[in-house]
Amino acid sequence: MSQQRTGRMRLLVIQAVVFSLFATLFVRLYYLQVVGGEEYHAQATSQSVREVVVQPQRGLIVDDMGRPLVANRTSWVVSIDRTVLGKLDEHQQKVLLERVAGVVDVPAHRIRALLVTCGEDGSEPGVCWNGSPYQPVPVAEDVKKSVALRVLEQPEDFPGVVAEQQSVRAYPQPYGINLAHVLGYLSPITEDELDRAEKDDDTSVNGASSVGRAGIEKEYDRWLRGMPGYKSVAVDSMGRVLGDDGEVAGEPGNTLVTSIDAKVQGTVERELADTIATARAQYDPVTHKNYVADSGAAVVMEAKTGRIVAMASQPTYDPSEWVGGITKKQLARLYSAKADNPLLSRATQGQFAPGSTWKPFMSTGALSDDLGPDTRLGCTSGLQIGNRWFKNYESESYGDISFAEALNVSCDTFFYRVGLHFWQKYGSDPANSKAKDPLAAAAHTFGFGAKTGIDIPGEASGRVGDRVWRASYYSSMKDFYCTMDRDGTAKTAFLKLFAHEFCLEGNYFRQGDSANFTIGQGDTIVTPIQLARAYAALSNGGTLYAPRVGKAVVGPDGTLIKKIPPKVVGHAKVSKQAIDYVDNALLGTLKSDGAWNGTLAWKFGDFPLDSVHLRGKTGSAEVEGKQSTSWVATYDENYVVVMMVTQAGTGSGTSGPAVRKIWESLYGIDGMTVNPKHAAIPGTTPPAGLPTFMRDGSILPPTAAKED
Repeated sequence: MSQQRTGRMRLLVIQAVVFSLFATLFVRLYYLQVVGGEEYHAQATSQSVREVVVQPQRGLIVDDMGRPLVANRTSWVVSIDRTVLGKLDEHQQKVLLERVAGVVDVPAHRIRALLVTCGEDGSEPGVCWNGSPYQPVPVAEDVKKSVALRVLEQPEDFPGVVAEQQSVRAYPQPYGINLAHVLGYLSPITEDELDRAEKDDDTSVNGASSVGRAGIEKEYDRWLRGMPGYKSVAVDSMGRVLGDDGEVAGEPGNTLVTSIDAKVQGTVERELADTIATARAQYDPVTHKNYVADSGAAVVMEAKTGRIVAMASQPTYDPSEWVGGITKKQLARLYSAKADNPLLSRATQGQFAPGSTWKPFMSTGALSDDLGPDTRLGCTSGLQIGNRWFKNYESESYGDISFAEALNVSCDTFFYRVGLHFWQKYGSDPANSKAKDPLAAAAHTFGFGAKTGIDIPGEASGRVGDRVWRASYYSSMKDFYCTMDRDGTAKTAFLKLFAHEFCLEGNYFRQGDSANFTIGQGDTIVTPIQLARAYAALSNGGTLYAPRVGKAVVGPDGTLIKKIPPKVVGHAKVSKQAIDYVDNALLGTLKSDGAWNGTLAWKFGDFPLDSVHLRGKTGSAEVEGKQSTSWVATYDENYVVVMMVTQAGTGSGTSGPAVRKIWESLYGIDGMTVNPKHAAIPGTTPPAGLPTFMRDGSILPPTAAKED
């Protein structure tokens, strides 16, 4: 009887435990489904909805007539969803990545590197993914449409692989122009840049953004980039998009209107390339081989505003190489010394001895001091200075001549005497770095030795090789050259002698240095943009502008957002009489005047100088161990045209014909006839107004209306 009671008791206990378990389960289910149902439903839903960044369309870049210089086109991009990829086992991942690699022609190891989030172990800077961890990672851009369709039509073979169209940069190349060094290029944002943007609360960029890296793409990046949008998409367990779940629209970038004229740019690029090709086919009687002509630059600038009408550099590169990512091989070539560093803009970053194009600025300094316009000095075949014979490189011997005549025939010995005059007057102590020097002061006041402030990043500053620079350089390099002299490690006889002399008296600024300085030789180097800006100052009476490529920023709807006016950054502190004298004197460089010919006369003898009042100066800069650098600098009241070609011989002989053709293009000149209707720029001067932006997206040339 007691056993029956015990059994019943146990059964009741078991029933009570089972009942309590079911009661607990029902209470929990009630809580999950009723009390917390909405919250858990929201969490479940969020796992099937992803937020995808929609990159904005970058703004256009157009020339002064509204011709597109940089536009956009659609490109097929293949991306991989790492969330889906993570659900596959190791073997399935390997098979998928190799399959994708074979289709898009990108090595599987590179695809793996692209999928690693920046900052994680194994991430490669410049390759890793900076974007959202929930967004598909692009692994191949600018793929063929057939490849994209294969991915889209065979989802079972490509789980988690997405193919879609995106906007990328395009280069219409009006008149066949290249303009690479002015335009610049884009590349993906770096981790550091993204961190700074997040710190500054800048929402215009994200991990998938491409940003300007050079040229005006970099300078005006914040105006061009636009504002990204965001789209929520519903996906299934395999990452396939089921539909949209809302979108926040982005904003396209603004249009940058430039002062570049594509028609003039086309002429400048063509003439520069032809000049280099012609020089390479010419024999150099000094080195007994053909000219190397390894680089060059040309600038066309508005004299009254500093705006850039055209600017070219050789060697150059194709800016479209950067679209869709650049290969290591392509990048190595762009930085290759063997290829003459195509990424280097010779116009703004190249630094060269100016040769005789320097003489007009020396003249203004001398004429502003104690050498008046009636000064006459000897133009002899050479001049003994110390233990060295300084030859007259370009001109013949003409006896005693004036500053104007010396500029016309480019007489070196005349300017040697100018340099000696001021060395003896103010600085006969070669170790005195603080001695007054009106010639060096003139160079500085025309902006040499400092950046011009052009709106293209990466500009070089050049240098004025005067006493002050010499003392500073000696202080910084004394140990290096003294060690070389002591240890005998110089690689050439010239370097051996230089190191020995530098170690002893490298801070001295002697008579010979002063003589060399006046003709643009020695330690002085300039950029072509500096020289063009300085000649513009001669044209406009002494005003120095910060050169400008940007002219205005216009919104996507055609609304003017920002004007970029000319910017005055200084005035040449030499006398007005000196500038007027030199300005008038340089008219003779292009003419013949009985006893002699100006150095450009043989290239401009049949040019309509009575209608187009050109001034000019040539230069043939000697460079140790290399052939001469050819320079021609010309201007009138509207424009400045400067051309430079390294290792190419004389200024007028090499660059003169090309400079003439550029002027003919600017004014519509045929022989001795000037026809404004044939000018590259309507009205023969750049338009003051902006292109007209129509509602249908078309862009029309500027009207006759003037700027405010």
